[in-house]
Amino acid sequence: MDLRPLFRPETMAVVGVSFHNERHPANVIFNKIFLRYPVEVFPVNPRGGSLQGEKVFKRISDIPRRIDLAVIAVRADFVADTLTDCIQSGVKGAALISGGFAESGRRDLQDRIIAIAREADFPFIGPNCLGIYAPSHIDTFFLPSERMVRPDPGNIALISQSGGVLVDQMVKFANEGVGLSLGVSIGNKAIVRELDLLEYLAADPATEVIAFYVEGFEKNEGRKFVLAASACPKPVVVLKAGKSAAGTRAVSSHTASLAGDYAVFSAALGQHGVVEAKNEFELLSFCEALGCYKTAIDGRVGIITGSGGHGVLAVDFCAAHGISAPKLSAAACRKFKQQLSPSIREIAALANPIDLTGSAIDDDFVTAAGILSSDPEIECIIILLLPYSPGITSDLGARLSQVHRKSGKPVVAYVPHLEKYRMLIEGFEFNRVPVSPSIEGAVLMAEALRRCRPC
Repeated sequence: MDLRPLFRPETMAVVGVSFHNERHPANVIFNKIFLRYPVEVFPVNPRGGSLQGEKVFKRISDIPRRIDLAVIAVRADFVADTLTDCIQSGVKGAALISGGFAESGRRDLQDRIIAIAREADFPFIGPNCLGIYAPSHIDTFFLPSERMVRPDPGNIALISQSGGVLVDQMVKFANEGVGLSLGVSIGNKAIVRELDLLEYLAADPATEVIAFYVEGFEKNEGRKFVLAASACPKPVVVLKAGKSAAGTRAVSSHTASLAGDYAVFSAALGQHGVVEAKNEFELLSFCEALGCYKTAIDGRVGIITGSGGHGVLAVDFCAAHGISAPKLSAAACRKFKQQLSPSIREIAALANPIDLTGSAIDDDFVTAAGILSSDPEIECIIILLLPYSPGITSDLGARLSQVHRKSGKPVVAYVPHLEKYRMLIEGFEFNRVPVSPSIEGAVLMAEALRRCRPC
């Protein structure tokens, strides 16, 4: 299957627009594409007529242009005929927004559209989904533009069985300044499934990290997915739902998937070097870190802080994740004593975490990061910044990023995400140094580098 027309279409038809309900999913999608995206879009309704001054076509076959992507938002009973019209008209792929298939007990309707598509080798996303979001190019979500915060273009692809989880994660990604190359809600995944998307995204030059929210697989499909993810040249992050008995039942009623044995699936991911996120918070942190770094570490970190309490919390989080903060060598301690500002040389704690105290200035943090970047016992540097300390300026993020750029050693940072600290945070982000608004999030970024290892 050729999936590119689904994600980079030049022409698009929206089937099911309403003349009476401007909030109908098809109308929301049509208006959004027509007004905001560089795709030529055509509305379709069996009655014909006009919509916002644009001709409404009775069938896709009536449209005088070859269509790359059809977005179908009609009653489930009408989807099979619409698919047939798409195939006969040379449409290259579809997103089936319509629900009312296997998730609601109508397996017969889903089997019918699967048979139609397979015979024609016709790819479609869904049914029972939001569809596709490719930043600056296409958005088939039936959510009004003013209701949703969308991430900027980036290098992470996010694939989700749940449209709600996808949207929620997209909002969180946007708030953290993490960009997407592609977001796909696959719903019941009747034709295009995780394996198909993994193959496509592995070759996509815009994507560097591939993340999945998975509810379940068909029989034996989970094993194939793990093996394919392990062989993928790009980091793959998986968040699995349906871990409990109650969750397993909920999965079946949501997208009619088989949740499977979670313990077995989780063990297989770990065995094959595929990163598993235990929750949405980990998913975001892992994606942000792996979107910046491809370096695998064993788990030895150096922690730099301006607050002893923050350092203690970081060490506890590290211990909980199997990450170590080794004691610094005598030679490293001598360098600190020689190079730190005179005002803090005698009061800074150098045990790792390195507590520079609230009296530290920018130069002290840069010095500390430089010393750790040359220490062979330290694989990753975690920097905990309190921007309200009087000696810290908004230039510190950019200056610390230069230490990383010179040494190549991964640096992750904690900075409270408040608008007044935006310039400091951007100093990191512009240089592809990941920043978390929580101490645990910064530790999880280091954890991602430890977990993403070949088996």
